[in-house]
Amino acid sequence: MKLRGLRFLASGMLLFDAAVCYAQSSVTLYGVVDAGVEYSSKTVNSTGTNAGSKFALVDSGVGPSSFGLSGKEDLGSGTKAEFTLASGISVANGGFKSSNGNFFGQQAWVGLDGQFGQVKAGVQFSPFYLALFDTDPRQFSEFGSALVVYCSNVFVTGAFNSNAVSYTSPQVAGFRGSVMLALGGEAGDFAAGRQWSASLKYQNGAAEINAAIYDGNGGGTVQTPNPSTVEFEGRTLGASYTLESLTIRASFVNYKVAESHNNNVYGGGIRYQVTPFFDVNSGVWYTADRDDNANHSLLVAGGMNYFLSRRTALYLQIGMVSNHGSMRTGLAVSDLTLLHGVPGTTVGGNIGIRHTF
Repeated sequence: MKLRGLRFLASGMLLFDAAVCYAQSSVTLYGVVDAGVEYSSKTVNSTGTNAGSKFALVDSGVGPSSFGLSGKEDLGSGTKAEFTLASGISVANGGFKSSNGNFFGQQAWVGLDGQFGQVKAGVQFSPFYLALFDTDPRQFSEFGSALVVYCSNVFVTGAFNSNAVSYTSPQVAGFRGSVMLALGGEAGDFAAGRQWSASLKYQNGAAEINAAIYDGNGGGTVQTPNPSTVEFEGRTLGASYTLESLTIRASFVNYKVAESHNNNVYGGGIRYQVTPFFDVNSGVWYTADRDDNANHSLLVAGGMNYFLSRRTALYLQIGMVSNHGSMRTGLAVSDLTLLHGVPGTTVGGNIGIRHTF
């Protein structure tokens, strides 16, 4: 009886040890909550004309409100298994936002990371989208930034890529490359909805240069609440340089959208860390239609962040967009009535609070 009891106790300890080992796999709950009030002198209505000024509570004034889970497990020899599940949310109404419209429509992937690089499979950002983020002086703010220009051209296509597989190389002599293939396809047409992207980044101390390409076909069987298969070709070349507390960034982007437009975007700006708790930034983006010189726009915006703590910040942003011809560059992603602009000049701004956890 004593021997049997010892065996039972030993088995229980083994199960307990296995459970402890399993629990040691790193899983993190993280997120952002961002809300403020926003004013715009013009908004767009269903007919594409001016619906008048607007003052309202706004979700994601600076960055997308979201929450997610990320995890890693050490497999030995420097290799890790990892995953990320992220959902965009709206603080204003509790619904889905800043994603493809699905529950985990912002990111949902699993992969391996090691000395060989990183491999991921699932919903993820394209190398093209990430390259644009790297060269945006306003870090893809949802008000007055390169993200607004991006969404005005192709909405969420290239940002949230479904059915995607990607590989990112380790850094070698300052270079790092990344490629992605999103499998589309439908019966009789494997190319329908297929998307691919690649980027190459070079970093040398304070200087950084990157280039990226995106090519996406229309159609396919991928169905998301927010359409993410706009047929377009994207090209970008950007650079940044950091001198102590000052970072200067510049970029060129071409958006060639099938049966719609062919726009060149020239952008640049600065970010300055005034103190550890206070920073300011500004950017300007000029968009020109390569097929018609009468169509062009100018977007100018600036902002400041004051950090009450490491995780909580107050922000203020102001901006202006001027559209000519048939150009319809928006002012903000945070409100769809501001995403697509109207003719003439629109001014606006927002003030809010942002907390990360």
